[in-house]
Amino acid sequence: MTGLIAFREIVLKVHSRCDLACDHCYVYEHADQSWRARPKVISPGVVSQTASRLAEHARDHALPSVTVILHGGEPLLAGPDRLRLVCEEFTRALAGTSALDLRIHTNGLQLSPRYLDLFAEYGVRVGISLDGDRAANDRHRRFADGRTSHPLVLAAVDLLRSAPYRHLYQGLLCTVDVANDPAAVLDALVGLEPPRIDFLLPHATWQTPPVRPDGAPDAYARWLLRVFDRWDRLERPVPVRLFDSLLSTLRGGPSLTESLGLAPTDLVVVETDGTLEQVDSLKSAFEGAAATGFNVFDHPLDLVAAHPGVRARQLGLAGVSGTCRSCPVVRSCGGGLYTHRYAEPGGFDNPSVYCSDLRELVDGVEGRTAARETAPELTDPGALARSQEELTRVLLARLNADLAGDPEWARAWELVAGVEAAGRAGTDALDAVLDHPFTRTWVLEALEAVREGRADGPGAARRLAALAAAAVLRGGLDLPAEVAYRDGEVYLPTLGLLRLGEPGTDGRASLHHTGEGYAVRDGRTEHRFGPEAGDARWLPVRTWSPRPGAGPVALEDLDPYRNCFARPPRLRLGAGEAREWSGRLDAAWALLHRTVPVFARAAAVGLSTLTPLAGGPRAGGWGEAGRHGPGALGVPYGAGVRETALALLTGRRRARLRALTEVADLYALDGAWQHPSPWRTRPVPVSRLLADVHERVAVEAYRRATTTHEPDGADRIHRALDRLSGAAELTVTGKRLVEELRWELKAANA
Repeated sequence: MTGLIAFREIVLKVHSRCDLACDHCYVYEHADQSWRARPKVISPGVVSQTASRLAEHARDHALPSVTVILHGGEPLLAGPDRLRLVCEEFTRALAGTSALDLRIHTNGLQLSPRYLDLFAEYGVRVGISLDGDRAANDRHRRFADGRTSHPLVLAAVDLLRSAPYRHLYQGLLCTVDVANDPAAVLDALVGLEPPRIDFLLPHATWQTPPVRPDGAPDAYARWLLRVFDRWDRLERPVPVRLFDSLLSTLRGGPSLTESLGLAPTDLVVVETDGTLEQVDSLKSAFEGAAATGFNVFDHPLDLVAAHPGVRARQLGLAGVSGTCRSCPVVRSCGGGLYTHRYAEPGGFDNPSVYCSDLRELVDGVEGRTAARETAPELTDPGALARSQEELTRVLLARLNADLAGDPEWARAWELVAGVEAAGRAGTDALDAVLDHPFTRTWVLEALEAVREGRADGPGAARRLAALAAAAVLRGGLDLPAEVAYRDGEVYLPTLGLLRLGEPGTDGRASLHHTGEGYAVRDGRTEHRFGPEAGDARWLPVRTWSPRPGAGPVALEDLDPYRNCFARPPRLRLGAGEAREWSGRLDAAWALLHRTVPVFARAAAVGLSTLTPLAGGPRAGGWGEAGRHGPGALGVPYGAGVRETALALLTGRRRARLRALTEVADLYALDGAWQHPSPWRTRPVPVSRLLADVHERVAVEAYRRATTTHEPDGADRIHRALDRLSGAAELTVTGKRLVEELRWELKAANA
């Protein structure tokens, strides 16, 4: 079957009875009472057949690992001999197919060294249910005669924490009761030093709503937020999966728990009789809610994956109710646990019965953490530059791993390593050439060539050798730098183009620093070149400064990798053309500083390279940011001063947003929703709407300052910002960017 999920997790019911009488247990106290007709203990035949089915499923789906959770009832009641059989059978069946992660969820009452020695032998990790301090735990987790279970559970946890078994300690599971003291509950759990704490909402549906002592629709949120505040004040001493999941999704990452987020389920339950069922919590909804009609003896696991109930939980955003799809926190809450959505009529096509709690919880955690969780790259240009530098180096390291077997590449890489080892002068020079924006273009194209199986090793090695040689010359290093030239030329990134032969000729040459300039040795002949040499064969990269005293900006019309914009670059400018273009740039920059000084200063930050593009301005006069590292911008050579100013402004805005999206998550699930745009006829994904607004805030400011603005320009931007503010895709960093844009627009309209 195609298009089916693979089950990576099996909950194996090894015993269907329990030695406690917890009044909030979904197995015994809720709607589905099917446990009464099932065997108390799983049989050897069910164990063996389940292990075979899982191994078959793992092979068919090439699963690198699978998780088996021993569950009940109370799984320890199955006894050590039956549990040993389970460990043996699954270990044997999965050997050579998938790594096996064995776990057990227990109330801990029967835990003893006999069990833990067995678990240590097979690496079975142990999770224990405990609702907090004694007062909290005794509220629900008692024996049938009303006796407390708390001291016995603490003794089990102490044993699990002891030196021989500590590595088996998986964590504590706590069911929330808002009548308990949240701080006391957390302190009691943290005091047991668990590797992780899971807080679970009591299973409830719209037919059997959760207990709300004060009648408040957000009682559980307020309780959990008090726990969060305490956890935060304690400096988050242990991971709490519920909170970690919220923080992950708010940053744009995945959900870490089934009860939140939009990730598909990948779990199947095997009852003691071999019946295959959906997730156990469905037993809270109605009799038979978890049933599939399949069993391990007659049916492969793929049939369960095709079951409509299972498929409904693989739909992500499409699987939640219409109310949830329009909610701005749905990426974090995911519509809540599937079971908690049940109502009659309508089934599961509803928001969670904890909807108000979940909204308040997500908003509360976001409000408390947004400042800390916002990516520093958004507000700190230095952090953005450092992250971008690191990204280029990571990509280059990946390319090196792909091409390390190529001798030409290995020789060039050795020179790079030599430059890096040559002290401060070497590292500074290497940083300069690696941070050249078109280094990123070259690395990305080379990685694509490798991935697509195109033989680009020689071309990549030539560029790397030229890059290393440029670093040698920039740093004045006493290192041999051999380059290969093609068609009579070699480009040295950030320095210029060296002509070493006639067009159509290929060869090799050695470059070195002379102390006063550069020299090239080709065979027995040595020629000097560089800024002072006056050699017609040397075409240096020209520079321009946006303002007196500012650093130089390269006018890059030589690098062969500058052809990365939407329109082709101009060929090498003549001396007169270069002077004319520099004059237009001067005038355009002066216009920006006169009309929109704040935006002009921001545009100058990080600008390192300008490339003249063919033709004049297009409609709107936008500048172009292409597939390159930060700092580069393409500007139409034939544009006038006003159009050039607008191109500089909008191009830098595009480049900044692109740089941000490469190193920080501004949104997630881009394209899952479509948003109306004031500037387009059809709805657009959030990435397009954000990009449009990001540019047009600056354009609106420029046009207002030059009296060319559209009458409704600001209103359109406000409508788009309002839409973005309610977009579920935005992360905390994306929302912070939207607020930044609001302030920019307000300043522009002041």
